[in-house]
Amino acid sequence: MRTSIATVCLSGTLTDKLHAAADAGFDGVEVFEPDLIASPSSPEEIVALAARLGLSLDLYQPFRDAEGVSEEEFVRVLHRARSKFALMQRLGIDTMLVCSNVGTATVDDDEVSASQLRRLGDAAAAAGVRLAYEALAWGRYVDDYRRSWRIVELADHDAVGLCLDSFHILSRGHDPAEIEEIPGSKIFFLQLADAPALTMDVLSWSRHHRLFPGEGAFDLGAFVGHVLRTGYDGPLSLEVFNDVFRQTDVVRTARQARRSLTWLEDLVETRRLPAVAEPAGFDFVEVRAEDTGEADVLLGQLGFTFRGRHRSKDARLWTEGPARVVCNEQHARNQSPSLAAVGFEVADPAVSAARARALQAPTVYRRTLANEQELPAFRAPDGTEVFLGPVSSGDAAWVPEFDGGQEPTPPLLTGIDHVNLAEPWQCFDEAVLFYSSVLGLTPAASQEIAAPNGLVRSQVVRSASGSCRLALNVAPLAWDQAGGFPQHVAFSTDDVAAVARRAVDRGLVPLAIPTNYYDDLMARFDLSSSEVEAMAELGLLHDRDATGDFTHFYTATVGGVFFEVVQRRGGYDGYGAPNAGVRLAAQHRRPR
Repeated sequence: MRTSIATVCLSGTLTDKLHAAADAGFDGVEVFEPDLIASPSSPEEIVALAARLGLSLDLYQPFRDAEGVSEEEFVRVLHRARSKFALMQRLGIDTMLVCSNVGTATVDDDEVSASQLRRLGDAAAAAGVRLAYEALAWGRYVDDYRRSWRIVELADHDAVGLCLDSFHILSRGHDPAEIEEIPGSKIFFLQLADAPALTMDVLSWSRHHRLFPGEGAFDLGAFVGHVLRTGYDGPLSLEVFNDVFRQTDVVRTARQARRSLTWLEDLVETRRLPAVAEPAGFDFVEVRAEDTGEADVLLGQLGFTFRGRHRSKDARLWTEGPARVVCNEQHARNQSPSLAAVGFEVADPAVSAARARALQAPTVYRRTLANEQELPAFRAPDGTEVFLGPVSSGDAAWVPEFDGGQEPTPPLLTGIDHVNLAEPWQCFDEAVLFYSSVLGLTPAASQEIAAPNGLVRSQVVRSASGSCRLALNVAPLAWDQAGGFPQHVAFSTDDVAAVARRAVDRGLVPLAIPTNYYDDLMARFDLSSSEVEAMAELGLLHDRDATGDFTHFYTATVGGVFFEVVQRRGGYDGYGAPNAGVRLAAQHRRPR
C-alpha cells in the first residue's frame, strides 16, 4: 500500500519536512495548513518540489467547525471552504479533511449536519475536491466514528466520505469492529497514531502524547485490519502530534516514522518482512572506554575469568559460565566506561540482519579479519551497537579469537539476566520501536521511579521466555553526574549470597545501602533479624510478590557503568522496582 505522513509529525519548515519524508521513503504527505501558511514557498513551488522528490500531496488539513452551525454561520463556512478549494487546486490536492465541530456548533442534529456537508460537497465537487469528514474525540456533538458515518450516509453525496483516525476511535474506547460495515469506497482517508495508556483529558492526550505505530498501547494491527477488510485502498498515513517529535532532527524522525509503518505493514500482511524468532539469549555485552581497568577489577571480583586479549583488537574478554563481557579500548580515546554494545543470540543471524535492513536500522561496520567471525551489527537509536550471533550451547564461536587468558572455573553465575540502557529523552520512544520491531522483543508498560533529582522513566522490552530483557531508562533532565545516567548489566545466579560473599572476599565494596532500608525490609517481609543482618553485611536487597522473590546486590559505578547480580526464586518476574529508588539515591550520594 501507499504510505503518507502528515507534516505536523515533523520539525522544521515545510520544505525540510518534504525532503525528510522523501528521504525516509514515504510515497506522499498530508499538508498541515499552518505549515503551508508559514512557508515562504508558493503553492506552485511546493508542488514542484514534491514532484522532484517523488512525493504526492495526499490531503489538505484541517478544515474546522464546518457543520452543526446556524445558517448565518454556514454562509461564512462556505466562504472559507471555497477559498480553500481554490488553494487546493493550486496544490493539486483532491481531498480535504473536515473535522467535526468543536467550537461553533450550536445545532445537535444529524440532519442539519448532513445537509451542510451536502452543500459543502456541492462546492467541493465543483472544484474537483472530496471531503473526508472526521469525528474528533472531543467534538462538541460528533465524537464517534459511527455517528460521523450516519451523517455521511445522510449527506448522500459522492464528494463526501469519511476520514478514520485511530487515535480518535481508540482513545475513546470505541469498538473499531463496526468499521467493517462501512463501504471502503466511502472511507476517503485513514490516519494512524499510537499512544501510551494515559488517564487524562483526551485533547491533551492527543495534542502532546501521540506516538508512531508500535510505540504505544493501541492495537493498531487489529484496527487497520478492520479498515482493510472494507476494501479501503488509500494510503496508510501517520498523523502524530508529539512534543518530542516536533523538536528532534527531522530526517531521523521521518525515518523512525517510516520504520513504524513498515512494522505495521508487516503486521497486517500488506508487506512481508523476513520473519524472525525472538532472541534466544544474550551473546555478550561490551564495556568501552579509553581505560577499562576499573571494569576489569569489578568483573574479577564478581568471579569472572580473564579469557585473553583479542588477536587484532584492543579488547579483553571476561567470562563466567554463559555470561560474557568484552572490555574494549579500541577507538575509545577520552571515553569513560560505558555500555557500548549488546550481542544477541538469534536463530538465523542473516535473516535477522535482513529484517533489520528492511526496517532501516543503521548498519555498524567493524574491521574483521579473514580468520574472525563476522557478526551482523546495527546501531540502536541511543547509539548502542546491536550484534547478532548464532545460538551457542557453550562458548560462542568468536571466543577463540581471544587468547592468553585462563581456563574458566566452575561458575556461580548462570548468565545475563537483563541489561539496563540509558536513553536520551528524544530517543526513548524510537528505542522502544527499534527493539520491538527489529528484534521482536515485547514492550511492557512504562513506569516512573523517583530519583533524588527527578523521575526516571523506565520501560522494559523483553522476550516472552524472559531470556532477553532490556530495561530502557530516561534520566531526569537535572541528572548531573559526570558519567551520565549509569547503565548496568545484571547477571543471574542461583546463589546470590555466595556470589556476594566471594566478591567481598576479593575486595568488592558493594553499593552502600542505608540501615533504614533494612529496618523497613523487616517491616515489609517476614524476615528474621539475623537474615536481615546477613543481607546488610553483603549489601543485598530483597523484594517478593505472590509468585516468588528476588534478591540482588549492586557494585559501585565506574564511569557510567555498574553491575548487578540477581537471584530469582519461584515465578518472580520483576526487577526489584521498590529497591530502584534506594539504589539511585545511593549512587547519587557516591558519584565517581
